[in-house]
Amino acid sequence: MSIQVAGIAGIPLIKTGDSIAEILCEKTAFEDGDIVCIASTIVSKANGYLRALKDIEPSEDAVRISGLTKEDPRFIQGILDSSKDIIIEYPFILSEVPCGHVGVRAGVDNSNVEGENIIILPKDPMGDAAKLREQIKAICGKDVGVIITDTCGRAFRRGQCGTAIGWAGMTAIRDFRGDHDLFGLELEITEEAVVDEIAAFSNFIMGESNAGIPAVKFSGCGSWTGHDNLYFTKEEDFIRKAIHI
Repeated sequence: MSIQVAGIAGIPLIKTGDSIAEILCEKTAFEDGDIVCIASTIVSKANGYLRALKDIEPSEDAVRISGLTKEDPRFIQGILDSSKDIIIEYPFILSEVPCGHVGVRAGVDNSNVEGENIIILPKDPMGDAAKLREQIKAICGKDVGVIITDTCGRAFRRGQCGTAIGWAGMTAIRDFRGDHDLFGLELEITEEAVVDEIAAFSNFIMGESNAGIPAVKFSGCGSWTGHDNLYFTKEEDFIRKAIHI
């Protein structure tokens, strides 16, 4: 396998209502089978998922938690409003968002956004990925996979890493169960989170500060079979169970 990876340069600052698909097709040439990773930040900006801090009224819970974390209570309220389930409150809020993704501060951010605003994660990243895939196909006629990424910390490890929160055109998991290793042993539990692996490498190209590369194209990844059950259910997630004890 030979994979080519290229950051898509020249993408302007995205505003509400912009067509990301049109911009991407202007800035790069796609081929069938390519995969494009798109930072959730620009998807949220295009969809208008911004909130002005001045318009947010913090609740008693937000004020209480801000006293622990030393963050703006309005920022905390934005996190609470974006969360489906609060897993821990301190030293930072760890929560589940409606799409099933679990992350620090519900993915709410105030970096790389103009003014005193916060930006929230796409409300339906799977739907957004499918829509972008359809739009790219309509514009350039190519069958392209789409992964929407966000940057997350990881349990037991220092540093952030790119993660897939929405995808279309591929399965999230490459399922090796039932296959055999080099010595003929049947694999029983091996499931590879391919969309996260691709998202992580795209984050390396995008950078985390002012690189200005919010989309990355992968060519030559091939195809795989598997499933989309990327998130553990509450019954399966023993780490969440341990935290709540």
